[in-house]
Amino acid sequence: MSVSEALERRGGVATWGQLVAETSRGDLERAVIDGSVVKLARGRYALATAGHALKSARQLSAVAVGLSAAAHHGLLLKWQPRRPQLVVPRGRRVSAEAQLANDVSWRRLPDRAVQDGWILHPAFAVIDCASRLPFDEALAVADSALRSGAVSWEALEEAQAVWPRGDSPRVRRVLGAADQQAHGPFESVLRAIALDVPGLAPVAQHRIDVDGAFLARVDLADLRLRIVLEADSFEFHGLPELMDKDCKRYDELVVEGWLVLRFSWNQVMTKAQWVRSVLERAVATRESQLALAA
Repeated sequence: MSVSEALERRGGVATWGQLVAETSRGDLERAVIDGSVVKLARGRYALATAGHALKSARQLSAVAVGLSAAAHHGLLLKWQPRRPQLVVPRGRRVSAEAQLANDVSWRRLPDRAVQDGWILHPAFAVIDCASRLPFDEALAVADSALRSGAVSWEALEEAQAVWPRGDSPRVRRVLGAADQQAHGPFESVLRAIALDVPGLAPVAQHRIDVDGAFLARVDLADLRLRIVLEADSFEFHGLPELMDKDCKRYDELVVEGWLVLRFSWNQVMTKAQWVRSVLERAVATRESQLALAA
């Protein structure tokens, strides 16, 4: 796996230790030298997405919005924008070449939404993504913004109130589902899929106790149906002691009556229809079991 691929899987931002564990120290150093990866702070790295947006925004006197703004603010994304996402005032002429290199739209932005003259404030970036992106991508941005502390609920509500179409069903749905407990885009996207399954009510980062003693903290859990959903990265599963720990954890959950479903990054990010079908069948199975037990 390349450093860029490792960063993409983590939402665009990662620590030195995470990247070296998944690639190598030499790979990371080369990626920084060739400009595909940038160092945000000591021990913290990101894809060069934000830098591309800054350059293009200044060249076109535009404002970076959507995923480009979210990436600049260090938020974790399902997918990085392939081109800088920019807004220019209505009536502004933009060359065909610039339109090919950038994702340009023409609209008016609230004055208070723009920070430093070229980028959306983090709260407005969240609302912009919620109003324009698919639910799973927008939810990943909102979760990350809340978890990182880049925005507060109060800031989101204020941004929503002045944003054009800020009260649209799309925005309300994302804000209604956003959860600062989510650990990253992988988990956020899995939750987005689960929220589309009738009868399933996933709770993020749920703690499960048995007889007053801690058993496990799981990525997602439906408490009524006793279904656990795990966004399984397999990050360190090559270590025998951690494999043993995982096996014990899942076995204990199963014998306590939980149905444990584990999904890989590739399945969640690229095979959402199959993941949803599995969840739908799991709900049907549990509903039948509950009906028989009643």
